[in-house]
Amino acid sequence: MNIPALQRRLRQFAADRDWQPYQTPKNLAMAMTVEAAELLEIFQWLTPEQSMQLDDAQRTHLGEELSDVLLYLLQIADHSGVDLDAAVERKLAMNAVKHPPLKRS
Repeated sequence: MNIPALQRRLRQFAADRDWQPYQTPKNLAMAMTVEAAELLEIFQWLTPEQSMQLDDAQRTHLGEELSDVLLYLLQIADHSGVDLDAAVERKLAMNAVKHPPLKRS
């Protein structure tokens, strides 16, 4: 996935619809939260086992909701000037220090 290219496509998509005035980090974060709730709804009443064995229709729906969350996330980063590649690498390094591997004998 080419994040900068996808962000350019999202910017153009919004520009073609005159959505730029509404594409603020605050509004995008609120919209992403709504989409995250829709993602959660898929799993709401499933057991842990059922959540790992989705049928094709459920998996398709899951993909749609994951895509919605991702697209909003990419737009938030774009409009906020966050380099996601660098931020992810930095966060993974921080997590590795915070949560070292288990010592196994």
